[in-house]
Amino acid sequence: MGNYFAIVTSRNSEDGIKSALLSLKNQALRPEYVIVIDDGSKDSTPEILKELEHSWSQLFIITNPDMGYDIKRVVKNWNAALELVRNRNMARTEYHLIATDDTEYASDYAFRLISYLDSNPDVAIASGNYTNHKPEMPHGAGRYVRNSVFEKTRWNGSYPEQMGYESAILYEVEFLGYKYSVIEEARFRHLRPLGLNHRFYEFGASMHTLGYHPVYALGRFAKYFSTGAVTGRLGSLYMIYYYLTYKAEIQGYNRLYDAQFRQYVRKKQIDRLKRILNMRIPRK
Repeated sequence: MGNYFAIVTSRNSEDGIKSALLSLKNQALRPEYVIVIDDGSKDSTPEILKELEHSWSQLFIITNPDMGYDIKRVVKNWNAALELVRNRNMARTEYHLIATDDTEYASDYAFRLISYLDSNPDVAIASGNYTNHKPEMPHGAGRYVRNSVFEKTRWNGSYPEQMGYESAILYEVEFLGYKYSVIEEARFRHLRPLGLNHRFYEFGASMHTLGYHPVYALGRFAKYFSTGAVTGRLGSLYMIYYYLTYKAEIQGYNRLYDAQFRQYVRKKQIDRLKRILNMRIPRK
């Protein structure tokens, strides 16, 4: 069976980090190692991590200075963990798992996901689910990524350090000819409400940077507003507001993806809309 390592980002998470990490350690199929990036925690998180590190030889901690809360550093921290793996020549694995300081996984979570990915080599990314609604795409947390495909992307085995990076990787693996999946039987849960710090700002703004088709974006809003899925109704309003009003910057994290990539994203979305319409319109 395939093996994997896990990346966990953390900041001021004394209430959940221990249970989140233990849920990884207690997997029936355990990770080869876990890398935690503590992004300048000012509470007791560093002490909790040190305590766990003493009894868990495969736990590695990167400690950042406190520079305040900034969601842009999440993807930088993911890439810092990937760089650590390369620089230390750590054991190569077939997959990596993106986890967080507030996610707990059922003990068979890894087994279910890895078994599925091993049996479906055309699938590059898969996650379980934590909601009562089946999402269109794998969740950011709980996401397993096939490393052999990840290394073929235009970002060469790293995540794009710009808004919308989670979705960008999904579209990129499709561009490379692979699929992604959500495995309903694999369950996890979030300990904190989603959108607590950012009110789904990046959900909406990144749809703009990625080039989402307006009809597709409105359809996503309608689904979230009507069902309460993922964002909840209030969150869906924030999401569509930020999509409509966002002004991209020329450089840096808040820039647009290149025109070719945005055109590809829009084409995929148009194709999906056509398939949905063909399914719903009865043929005479």
